[in-house]
Amino acid sequence: MSSMSTRPARPAAGRAATTRVALLGAAREVFCASGFAEASIAEVVAGAGASVGSLYHHFGGKAELYLALYEDFQQRQEARAVEAVRLSAGEGESDPVALFVAGSRAYLEGCWTERDLARLFLAGGGPPGFELVARRRYREWTRRNATLLSSGPEDVEPWGDALVLVLTTVVSEAGHEVAVCDSEDAAHRLAGDVLELIARIGRPPATADLRAPS
Repeated sequence: MSSMSTRPARPAAGRAATTRVALLGAAREVFCASGFAEASIAEVVAGAGASVGSLYHHFGGKAELYLALYEDFQQRQEARAVEAVRLSAGEGESDPVALFVAGSRAYLEGCWTERDLARLFLAGGGPPGFELVARRRYREWTRRNATLLSSGPEDVEPWGDALVLVLTTVVSEAGHEVAVCDSEDAAHRLAGDVLELIARIGRPPATADLRAPS
């Protein structure tokens, strides 16, 4: 009896998920074209083929829709980085800096691939509370990077909090610049230069290309 009573809920759940995806897709187009302040709920629901009531049911309003779009973007970025680190580690890489560079490369590639969203969130002007959400995300990202960069051999001193913060900031700012590049080639060159710089910073002192003055 209980299994029969749950069957009708599956199509409804599927429709709800489809509606949510459609609303997010339409919101992406409208917010990226108009910005948060000028975006119209009517445009979003028209683009999604949904109703105003369904938007408020799924998200609560325009501000919550914007924040959901941001969270979805950040989750994709995190997934890209995690997968890149996993693949690099699976190929035998164990150096924390090399793994950090692999994850950062995937993050920067995502900034170019989804540059419409990266530009939107860079431009500011989001709803009240957006800056707090973005700062929370940034702190979480910094903590994950600190964990990764402290996973090296026991005889190697872990990276300090200040350096982890600096490198996270460098990658974040590079993502902003990558998103506004005029071409894919320019974006790749910029990302490559930034990642090469990070790799140099991460070299052990004994192997760094530094020479003491004579």
